[in-house]
Amino acid sequence: MSPFSLGRCLFRAILLLWVASGWAFGETQVAAYEQVPALIDLRTTFSDGAYDPETLVQLAVQKGFSVLCLNDHDRMVMEYGLPPFRQLIKKKEELNSINKSGADRYLQAIADIRKKYPKVILIPGTESAPFYYWTGSPLAGSLTANDHERRILTMGLERPEDYETLPVLHNDLSIVHLRTAWPALAAFGLCFLIALFFLFRKGGWRLWGAALSLLSLGFFVNTLFARPSPFDPYHGKQGATPYQLFIDTAAQKGGLTFWNYPETQSGVRKMGPIHVKTLPYSGMLLETINYTGFAALYGDRSTVTEPGNVWDLALNEYCRGGRERPPWGIATADFHKEGEAGQKLGDFQTVLWLKEKNGQAVLTALKNGKMYACQGKFPRIPRLDEFSVSASEPEEAARAISGDELVLARRPRIRITLFGGAIENGMVEKGEVQVQLIRSGSLIQTFKGPLPLKIDYRDPVEMSGEKIYYRMAMTGYGTIVSNPIFVSFEK
Repeated sequence: MSPFSLGRCLFRAILLLWVASGWAFGETQVAAYEQVPALIDLRTTFSDGAYDPETLVQLAVQKGFSVLCLNDHDRMVMEYGLPPFRQLIKKKEELNSINKSGADRYLQAIADIRKKYPKVILIPGTESAPFYYWTGSPLAGSLTANDHERRILTMGLERPEDYETLPVLHNDLSIVHLRTAWPALAAFGLCFLIALFFLFRKGGWRLWGAALSLLSLGFFVNTLFARPSPFDPYHGKQGATPYQLFIDTAAQKGGLTFWNYPETQSGVRKMGPIHVKTLPYSGMLLETINYTGFAALYGDRSTVTEPGNVWDLALNEYCRGGRERPPWGIATADFHKEGEAGQKLGDFQTVLWLKEKNGQAVLTALKNGKMYACQGKFPRIPRLDEFSVSASEPEEAARAISGDELVLARRPRIRITLFGGAIENGMVEKGEVQVQLIRSGSLIQTFKGPLPLKIDYRDPVEMSGEKIYYRMAMTGYGTIVSNPIFVSFEK
């Protein structure tokens, strides 16, 4: 083989390694990370999915995935009770869920799979509907469950009691929450004892004693069967409070929380004899705090990631000190069955930037924004091999990636490298794309071109003492939404 041919083969090998591994070689912090695609928002037969957990893992492994986040429904219940004893006289409909099947069984199934497939990182969690409320009347045929499909994903809950005590409507009573009900139970118990005293007296006192004993006993039992959530569906809209309680409780348990499909287009419909009504709820991204992130890409069209929209409002609040943490964007699959709604496992991916590959590293990356969301038609999925910010000079200046915070004197340098999906014979598919570069909610530059595409842009902005951020979005060959990189300028 001639030196020229040998050199050409060596160049091709290096290029293929670059594409296959997902990061470019070079004197840069980016090279310290490995791209690992994760599948989030997967259902199994523990709720309304078509496959048991092991079958789902096998399907994912066949497609080359090794990080899966299971988000089965923790409790799928609707019930309507008649006053004044709504906990006792009620109509209840319950579907399969983690807590109905048993959270211990759910976690044991995951533990068994972890032993059988040691190379697969399986993250347990839920899709939760913390609250809904009734309007209308069952007699008039207008009974409506409002906001039942405002959903939040949790990730990283590892104990059965974590699931059993989440503050969602209709979760079963637990010992933890029974303690909080003791004052009310003691009061009703005392009323019952007083009623017994009058019940054994003569005349009208006996009548009053009978009435009071029945009422106090009814309220005692009603309180006894109350749920972990302090809310009920009979007192109207409660704003952001039930959801903030859920977010805070999950965080106390060590879990991450992500608002799911905030612009749902399927939340209004008739369901048997009742109606359900959940309008798009992207405003919850601003009304709640300290959640980990939200679904930036999913089956419906999303506008919250457009320049200047809800996500940017929340990120700018963080930059101004109005939030303790920024919300991160992920891709959620809402996967129940292969081919359902024309989608396949792998169409929606959250690609993690990992230095080591284990469950804790995955959760840390999700918590700290070390990922980007992408969507395509598997296996034709676009890749973001680099999105970084650095000082313009020197050339070897350290590069910050998504989730990082960088301090500069002036003129940030933004690098973006995009590839198409891998196809036969190690080749990379090409496609025309459009890339938006967004600074603190404002679109500052649009780039167009074929894949693979490299962008090297120096931003002339100088904002002494201020914190800004950069993020990017790509469309054309699938979709990519990056997470932000924060930049503070020296005073």
